Amino acid sequence: MDTSPDSLAHSPLHIHELRLHADPSRVVLRPFHLGWQATNAPEGRALRLVRDVMSLSEDQVAHEYAVVMRDFGNRHWQTEHLFDDRYREVEASLALHGQPISDARKRLIGAYFCHEYTYAAAALMNPSIVPNPDQAGMDDGATRFILSLRAVGEGHISSIAFREGIVEADGRFSLWPESAFATSVTRTDQCDRNDSECTVTVERHPESTLSNTVIFPITDQQANGLEDLRLVRVDHGGGDFEWVGTYTAYSGRSIRSELLRTRDFRQFQLEPIHGRAGRNKGMALFPEKVGGHYCMIGRQDGKNLYLLRSDRVDTWDDEGEFLMGPKYPWEFIQIGNCGSPIRTERGWLMITHGVGAMRKYALGCALLDLEDPSRVIARSPEPILTAENADRAGYVPNVVYSCGAMMVGTETLLLPYGISDIAVGFATARLTDLFDAMV
Repeated sequence: MDTSPDSLAHSPLHIHELRLHADPSRVVLRPFHLGWQATNAPEGRALRLVRDVMSLSEDQVAHEYAVVMRDFGNRHWQTEHLFDDRYREVEASLALHGQPISDARKRLIGAYFCHEYTYAAAALMNPSIVPNPDQAGMDDGATRFILSLRAVGEGHISSIAFREGIVEADGRFSLWPESAFATSVTRTDQCDRNDSECTVTVERHPESTLSNTVIFPITDQQANGLEDLRLVRVDHGGGDFEWVGTYTAYSGRSIRSELLRTRDFRQFQLEPIHGRAGRNKGMALFPEKVGGHYCMIGRQDGKNLYLLRSDRVDTWDDEGEFLMGPKYPWEFIQIGNCGSPIRTERGWLMITHGVGAMRKYALGCALLDLEDPSRVIARSPEPILTAENADRAGYVPNVVYSCGAMMVGTETLLLPYGISDIAVGFATARLTDLFDAMV
C-alpha cells in the first residue's frame, strides 16, 4: 500500500500479495464452425472439408492423424475422446450416417472441426466468491470456497472460470492448484442457439475438477461474452439452498442480465432474467428473502442504486426503489454494487464501487437495514480500496472492481477484486473495521 497522505494507508482492508494473472498457456479444445447454415449443401464448406478428408488413403489418414496427436495429444485431457465427440456432432449435422469410416478417419475429421482456444490469454478479472456446497471435513472455522472469474480470451470474449480453495477462520487462505488441462462444459439441452428465451443446461465432465472447468458463451445473446458473474448462495426457505449468479450476456449489439443456477457446481442452468429489469447490468441478489420477497440491488439508470423486489428469482418487473446515489467526489460519476449484500448483526453489508475523476474506480461500503433494506444506515465517505502503484496499469487502467465477497466466520470478510481489468487480487477485513469506516 502507498503511504502518502492521500493514500489508503488507513484502509480497513489488508491486501494480500497473491495475484492471479492472464495465462495464454491455458487452452481448451472448442468446436470450429464453418458456416453451418450451408453444411448440407453441395457448396458448403463443412461438407467439402469432410469430402477432402474422405479422399485420403488410409495411409495418408494415419500419417496426418499422427501429426495431429504429436502436436496436440499431450496438450489436452482425453483428446481422442473429444475428437470422437466432435465427429459425432459433424456426422449428425451432415447426415454422414451409414458410410463405412475407420476410427482414425473419424477422429481426423473431428480434429478438423476443433481448434484450441486461449480462454484467459487477455485477462482474469471481476471475481466473486461463495462457500462450496461440500464442506465435509472442515473444522476449526475453515471454509471451503468457490471463486468465479471472468476470463477474457481470444477476440476479447468473456467466459466463466473457477478456482477452489480453503480459507481459515483468521482469513488465511489458499487456492487449490490447477491441472495442466482445462475442459469446457458439455451442453445437454435441446434448445436452439437462436432461442433467446431458452434455458440452457450444461454439465462439467464428471472426471474434471471445477478449477479446470470453463463455461463459454452458448446462445446468440451470449455470443460476445458472459460478463461479471455475481454468485451468491440463495436460501429459498425451508432448507432449500441454491447457488445463483447474475451476469451480463453480451451479444455484440445488446446486453441483458441472465442467471446461472446450480445446486452442486456439476450441472448449471443459464437462463434469461424475465421482466423489464433484465435489460440492466450489474444486478446482485440478496442471499435470502426479505419481507417475503426476493430482493436485488441494481443500477437502473446507469448512475444510482435501486432496490428491487420480486416473488420469483427469475422475473423482475419492478423498476425499483431509489436506494442511494453518488454523494462523495470519488463516486460522482456513478456508483454500483460489488456483489450481493452480506447479512451481519448490524445490517446488510454492501460493498460498493464508485467512479470519480479521470474514470478512476474505487471501492466503498454501505450498511442497509436488515428488515427494511431500502433504508441506508451508513456508508463510507472515503474509499476503502483504490488502484495504486503497479495496480493502476492494465487493459482498463485505474480500476478496482469486485463481484462478491464472503464472510469467514462472524468477524472476517474475504474480498477478491479485479485489478485494472487484467488481474485478480485479494483483501481481508474485520467487520468492526469496516463499520468504523462508515458514517
